[in-house]
Amino acid sequence: MSNRFFALTIAGGRGERLRPLTDNRPKPMVEINNNPIIAYQIDWMRSQGVTDVVFLCGYKGEMIQDYFGDGSEYGITAHYSFEESPLGRGGAIKRGLSQVPADTKNVLVTNGDIITNQPLAPIAELHASSGAMGTMMLVPYPSQYGVVESNDQGVVTQFIEKGSLPFWINAGVYLFDRKIESLLPDIGDHETTTFQDLVKQGKLSAFQSTMAWTTIDSPKDLSDVTDKIREGRLVLAGT
Repeated sequence: MSNRFFALTIAGGRGERLRPLTDNRPKPMVEINNNPIIAYQIDWMRSQGVTDVVFLCGYKGEMIQDYFGDGSEYGITAHYSFEESPLGRGGAIKRGLSQVPADTKNVLVTNGDIITNQPLAPIAELHASSGAMGTMMLVPYPSQYGVVESNDQGVVTQFIEKGSLPFWINAGVYLFDRKIESLLPDIGDHETTTFQDLVKQGKLSAFQSTMAWTTIDSPKDLSDVTDKIREGRLVLAGT
């Protein structure tokens, strides 16, 4: 087994909610401080030991290939998997895994619009000790509203500007056993197919992260993370 560490990033999204920015580019290529969203993700992957990245491309995927090329300028070896027709995220992952050597043990898989600074080592430790087929990263459910706390006497005690709710959500970051390929759908979503089967088998683990994490789903998300990076409130690999 080689020392290569493969990652797959799901980069085929149209990003309808980010229009008109996505009228002429795929969602992961929308820029934050003059760098594409996905460039921040690749910097993070490389900082965590990833050597090879398979870009799972769909809508305007040639822009991603034009940007990263063979990956050498970004410290990785880049590979590309193009959909001729929509496969769904699960189908895209399955197709991309065909480019990962069969003797590889674990593969990192991410949504292409995720930005985080979570170290991978503790996720890998949980994955190994649990014997799971897949380990998913969870993050606290962010509240879209400011929270007001009060005491039993009805006196306001504090304001919490967009804190977190007492729930955990899927962060779109996974560590998969390479053998998961046969369990993925040819067409469809892994969360509604493969994950449901793994849950029944007790083969899906969860790592709860409180590190920085964001997904870019709206113009406001884009504006918020742009300001945080520019002002140094969000420190990421490569920034």
